[in-house]
Amino acid sequence: MNRKILSWCLYDFANSSYSAVIAAVIFPVYYANVVVGNETGLGDLWWGKAIALSMAIVAISSPFLGGIADFAKIRKRLLSFFTCLCIFSVASLYFIQPGMIVEGFLLIVAAFIGFEGGLVFYNSYLPHIAKSTHQGRVSAWGFGVGYAGSIISLLLALFLINKGFMDAVWPMVAVFFGIFSIPAFLFLPRDERQGIGILIAARDGFRITLKRLKQLWKGMEQRKFLIAFFLYKDGVNTVIVFSGIFAVTTLGFTSDELVVMFLIVQATALAGSFLMAKPIDYMGPKKVVSMSLGLWIVVCIAAFFVHEKMHFLIIASLAGLGLGTVQAASRAFYTQFILAGQESEYFGVYALVGKTSAIMGPLIFGYISATFGSQRLAVLSVIIFFIAGLLVLRTIKGGGPNV
Repeated sequence: MNRKILSWCLYDFANSSYSAVIAAVIFPVYYANVVVGNETGLGDLWWGKAIALSMAIVAISSPFLGGIADFAKIRKRLLSFFTCLCIFSVASLYFIQPGMIVEGFLLIVAAFIGFEGGLVFYNSYLPHIAKSTHQGRVSAWGFGVGYAGSIISLLLALFLINKGFMDAVWPMVAVFFGIFSIPAFLFLPRDERQGIGILIAARDGFRITLKRLKQLWKGMEQRKFLIAFFLYKDGVNTVIVFSGIFAVTTLGFTSDELVVMFLIVQATALAGSFLMAKPIDYMGPKKVVSMSLGLWIVVCIAAFFVHEKMHFLIIASLAGLGLGTVQAASRAFYTQFILAGQESEYFGVYALVGKTSAIMGPLIFGYISATFGSQRLAVLSVIIFFIAGLLVLRTIKGGGPNV
């Protein structure tokens, strides 16, 4: 593994502290149950709105950002900016207390924008650091190393919580993210010197992204991929941002039990990512994504019926096996449509579709939970996204082996 690939993977190691502690495990529960109050599902609704708003902002801005990266030649500087936005927003959560609903809402929106905005530029490095025959496995390595980061950051968070330092968890995540993202800024390819003005680049980026979207949309197979990705990615994002709240509110998990559950999920996700790294290239990303979606459908149905914590731990571990796999395989699948020199433009479209899809699921989950007072019905609703995405995916001609 060369230095560029290692530093690229370490960025995933760094930002996974945010994904695990802030987006999935500890802060969603803290915000919904402590800051807002979730007796009637109001916390679910506020959290769903925060996720939906931040994803909408990222989706709208991604075409402009992709254009700026490609035409203004400042990909690394923008990656640095959005990384810092996320880090400072997460560190500021230290000041959030019960009842500070709006303040927490605004900070988490800013953190999500920083995290997701940075991923536009992070993803666009993949074709620059790995040959086409190895992009599937490198993509999986990134997710696998990321899950290792999730495990370590969750263990650190659990240590702080057990010592009575709950407020210190958020600054810890900020420091973890900051330290381990440094290699990416040192060793990933530098920004080129010949670039055009930012405003012109943003305008051209929006125009080019729409052009790329139209080009992809005209191609039957590309269009079907974007539709399938739009559907099943919504389901994945919804499960990620609400699974912790479901475990605590519906099944009565304690903070320690919740962290243990997600450690198990991250461990199985890490194992799944590395086990399926080469199969993504040899079997083809389409087949791997299909297998993962089938697993997620089973998981959602099982979660609807589960009442015992141990049973939910088993279900969560199965979900983990498919988590990194579906993300890595999707990214590898999409790179098959990308033209050289236009990576950020294409990943602008990728982010536009992926983040737009992430608006619907959290809102539906939040409204079903608040309306019916049942998170079980909300969990079951997610299955629609996986089934629809799988049905569309199976019709795509392509996504075969890269070797």
